[in-house]
Order: sequence, then C-alpha cells, then structure tokens
Amino acid sequence: MSYGENRKVYHDYEILEKYEAGIILKGHEVKAIRNGKISILGSYVQIIDNEAFLIGATIVPYQPKNTPQNYDPEKNRKLLLNKKEITGLIGKVKERGLTIVPLKVYDKKGKIKIEIGLAKAKKKYDKRRSIRKREEKRKIERVLKQY
Repeated sequence: MSYGENRKVYHDYEILEKYEAGIILKGHEVKAIRNGKISILGSYVQIIDNEAFLIGATIVPYQPKNTPQNYDPEKNRKLLLNKKEITGLIGKVKERGLTIVPLKVYDKKGKIKIEIGLAKAKKKYDKRRSIRKREEKRKIERVLKQY
C-alpha cells in the first residue's frame, strides 16, 4: 500500500535507477504515515558521512496534542541502505552530477519503506517533449477507442 507519492519528480527528472530503502522512524511517526500524513514533495536524499538522509520530508503529527513538545515534522530522517548501495550512489552522484530523490513511501511486510531514485534533471525542452508525447499517445488512444 502506498502512503505518499512524489509525482512531480517524474516531470522534473529522468529516473535512471531505483532503490528501496528503510527509514528510521518513531512510533507516532509510523502511525501518522499509515494515516497518509506524509509529504515528500520537494524533498531529496543527501549522503553525509556514508549515511543517507531524507531531507525536506514532512510528517504531520498523528495526534497533534499528544506529540512530544520538541517534535520537528521536517527533521532529517536516516535511510537504511547497504554500504555497497551507498558507495555506488556516492560515486554516481559525484561523477555524473546526478541527484537522489524520493519517489514514494509504501508498506512492505509491515515495515515502512521508501523508494528513492537516482535522477537526472530534465531541461525545459525535454519537459516539453515528454508532454507532447503524452498528448499524442492520448489522441491515438482516443481514436482507437472510437473504432
């Protein structure tokens, strides 16, 4: 089951590779995510000291009056990846100038997982080209549907 998805990423970036990562959360954060109170729009993944962190994601409290007073909804959250995956990501990000963006948050065997993607930013003309292709595909499907 998907709890949060970042659809805008597919418009702004070309996704080259996808990875699945665990995320370190507190109990009330897990409850909030299961209620769909997470936003990963505008967030990204940064690697600091060979550890991956999700930066800019917002988890709204499950029960606002019952959360700890020092709770920060936009704090950096550590992602759980293999050392091999992290070193591979570090090399690709430095070498090619790519970025790591979160794609969606979902549940797998009772655990909250996040799908991250190694992405390359699209230029303005690439965005126009993808919109044009999508519109042409819709026209073709409309014509085929009539017959």
